[in-house]
Amino acid sequence: MDWTLEVVVVPVSDLGRSIAFYRDQLGFALDHETHNEHVHLAQLTPHGSGCSIVIGTLPSPNQMVPGSLHGVQLVVADAELARAELVERGVDCSQITVFDERDGGTFFGFSDPDGNTWSVQQIRARGDRPLTARESRGRSS
Repeated sequence: MDWTLEVVVVPVSDLGRSIAFYRDQLGFALDHETHNEHVHLAQLTPHGSGCSIVIGTLPSPNQMVPGSLHGVQLVVADAELARAELVERGVDCSQITVFDERDGGTFFGFSDPDGNTWSVQQIRARGDRPLTARESRGRSS
């Protein structure tokens, strides 16, 4: 049986500000925003990813303190290019650190407006061999 990770709940304090950050600064696609008497939430997906984030008011994020999620990791084929894109969009990023010269050993990080921290790992092989085949991406391509 396959077990796929498809959604990570990110605890935030201000849904509008967080949508703007993840969509406009990070470039995540806004898959949907739902607002009714039970919930106000949004689902966003990084370009090329098979996993989305959910932010907003629903039982699971309400149990987490905004800014308490740390170490969520994104993977890119080129850390320098990815970091430059984020900095150009106004994201405060750490410097690139090379822990190991082998592919997968290069990282940088950033935080969202609430202080949830993200790590970005460079795996050059993702440029030629993405985890989610381009023809199978559907909503996130």
